[in-house]
Amino acid sequence: MSQTKSAALEPSSIAKALAVAVFSTALLAACSPADDAAEPSVDAPAIAPTPTAADEVAPEPVTPAPVAASGTVGGDGSEIVLDTLSEADLTGANLSGELACSFSEDGQQPLLHAMGVVGSQDPAQGVVKVAGYVEPVRAPGGFDGMTQNPTFTGQGKTIRIEETGAAIGGGESPPRPATLTYLRADGASRTIEGRWQCGP
Repeated sequence: MSQTKSAALEPSSIAKALAVAVFSTALLAACSPADDAAEPSVDAPAIAPTPTAADEVAPEPVTPAPVAASGTVGGDGSEIVLDTLSEADLTGANLSGELACSFSEDGQQPLLHAMGVVGSQDPAQGVVKVAGYVEPVRAPGGFDGMTQNPTFTGQGKTIRIEETGAAIGGGESPPRPATLTYLRADGASRTIEGRWQCGP
């Protein structure tokens, strides 16, 4: 009798065990960390998206300073106009000094003419003709101060002479290749190639 009862209870125990196993599996599945993997960790660093060519902004091109037809650069855009000095212009300037220096493009009519005293510290006096008007300029050191890369100043202007080569030809005062750079007070400039000649 006892054996029959024990055999009848065995299927029931197996069913309960299976039920417990299924329930435990369901609980484990519900508590699985798979859901957590779908959400990023709070402490995980953000990964910036890789920029594309469309996101990149090209730098703005640098705008060069305006250049006038005469070679004037910068300033308000107006040209620096230097005219040649006539004999009447030089006579009217009434420059004093022992020896002269001049800058010209063609070796004849000067764009700048100045005179100074040898061995003197008094400034050399000169003139330029700007847009038809004769205007005074001066350089320190008398005549001697003009013989090598002088700088002249005047109202609203600075003029630099720079020798660029050896003397051309012979004689007591041969000309030298040089540049004249006219700097205006508003920042405009113009450089002219020519010859610088000093002497009697």
